[in-house]
Amino acid sequence: MKIEASSPEDYISKVQTNRIEIMNKLRSIIKENLPEGFEETMSYGMIGYVVPYSLYPAGYHCDPELPLPFINLASQKNYIALYHSGIYASKDLNDWFTQEYKKRTGRKPDMGKSCIRFKKPDEIPFELIGELVTKMSPSDWIKLYEKAIKK
Repeated sequence: MKIEASSPEDYISKVQTNRIEIMNKLRSIIKENLPEGFEETMSYGMIGYVVPYSLYPAGYHCDPELPLPFINLASQKNYIALYHSGIYASKDLNDWFTQEYKKRTGRKPDMGKSCIRFKKPDEIPFELIGELVTKMSPSDWIKLYEKAIKK
């Protein structure tokens, strides 16, 4: 479900009414915990957090016209999604997150490669999301990206 939006605020204003508060809370937690250097933008029709060209001039290998993506936040048809590229690229980070998620919620996370799906917004472990966001600086992500993803 793509939402046409010109800014993160515009995006959130267009999500389902019952998700606005949750999306605002997730956005706030990400912004409060994201290491310095990442920038908030619109990316792939979602709220995005990227490594700006000033830190990584090569941009994204799939489309160098775009800055290097790191995290995206989206309201999909049946769930809220947090896309975290570090979880996809780092087995250690993925293992940490899945273990912590189970400890804190009593169940395994609903995940794809980089996607964490939240079908029940009232069960989102906000504190854990905040911790996850702190785990990788822009320089950490660039190193991991170049080692694990960029071919």
